[in-house]
Amino acid sequence: MKNRLDRVNESIKRELSALVRREITFQAKLVTVQEVDIAPDLRSAHVYIGVIGAPEEQHAAMAQLHDARHRLQKEISKRVILKFTPHLHFKLDETGVRGDRVLQILDDLHLPPEQPDSKPDDKIV
Repeated sequence: MKNRLDRVNESIKRELSALVRREITFQAKLVTVQEVDIAPDLRSAHVYIGVIGAPEEQHAAMAQLHDARHRLQKEISKRVILKFTPHLHFKLDETGVRGDRVLQILDDLHLPPEQPDSKPDDKIV
């Protein structure tokens, strides 16, 4: 069953990415569908959206997606044949921002570079 959900997630992600790119014009520099996580009953799906741009552009992009949700669901139902068309829930994916923050904290710590272990070479006889 897990493999089926993975295939459905990937199919919806691929089709939704194409629809978003073709149907909606955003102010943000880049809007991408990062991940789709569909419920096991196939009735709802969380769609994680990556938005590169100012916070105002991010909020505007998410608002546009929420406004276009019904139209996108209708198009998905035509392209991905499932018993139920999942209800799309758009969420802003902030993993890139969190990753940048972690890297910034590590840089601020000024840790010395890791030294390779100086072990004697083992000879095979």
